[in-house]
Amino acid sequence: MLDARQLDALAAVVEHSGFGPAAQALSVTLGAVSLRIKALEEQLGQRLVVRGKQVRATAAGQALLAHIKQVRLMEADVLGALQGGAAAGSKARWRSLCVAINADSAVSWFLPGVAPLLLKHRLLLDILIDDQDHTHDLLKSGDVIGCVTARADPLRGCVAEPLGVMRYRCVATAAVVQRCRTPAGAVSPHKLLAHPAVIFNRKDALQDAFLAQHFGLRQAHYPRHFAPAVDAFEEALALGMGWGMVPEQSLANRPVWQEVLPGATVDVALYWQHWARESPSAQRLTQAVKAAALARLPPLSATAA
Repeated sequence: MLDARQLDALAAVVEHSGFGPAAQALSVTLGAVSLRIKALEEQLGQRLVVRGKQVRATAAGQALLAHIKQVRLMEADVLGALQGGAAAGSKARWRSLCVAINADSAVSWFLPGVAPLLLKHRLLLDILIDDQDHTHDLLKSGDVIGCVTARADPLRGCVAEPLGVMRYRCVATAAVVQRCRTPAGAVSPHKLLAHPAVIFNRKDALQDAFLAQHFGLRQAHYPRHFAPAVDAFEEALALGMGWGMVPEQSLANRPVWQEVLPGATVDVALYWQHWARESPSAQRLTQAVKAAALARLPPLSATAA
């Protein structure tokens, strides 16, 4: 049987990135936190945290943290149900769900799709933004209960459910597009690469996928702007700072954009990965995410990338 105080100490140490801050959060001494972690490690026969300037969980610690978060969510749901039944007309407690999403999904379909559920069931979202090729790392580490990811194979103890396709198109201002064309009107990849690309962040590989799929260019070298915020990214493209990949749903937002290569797309297959054992609140979120994707995303196909 796992000791609740020891589990709380482990969660606090990782959440607050240190033994001292964890002791303050739990209102106990530093020695008490250290002893609880040590006792838990001895009981399980393996290290749970790596001690140093930056405390981090080991693989075993991450697995245990995921268990702790599952238990907390289930306890919160049970308490909410009991308290709701005990006091007629009283409002249920707010419950927080931590998820990892790529920025494009968050803005274009995820939040619009799940907002009604959050209001109805008094759920709070704690969103961690990362590239769709990396969000599963946050699920693996136990930081989130679910993630929108490009990874189709489920992590251990998780389920991967297909959502649909995020379809991207390459855009720029009319002036930039014109400078990328030959006198005959065709798009010249060499002229295109003479202009900077506007890229969301250093994990974003959509522009490389576009060049490889439609021009046969791999490991191409070109100047790059990095704008890791949706508003800044879109504004940089609208100002003519370069070319970039945007979700198909965003084209109507900026009439100044033109497609660099009309009809050419890069499709990214998306999946919702979540714990196999979910609390009722997490189950509601999963259903809402799947419904939002079904309503707003093209379905997966055999050719989706």
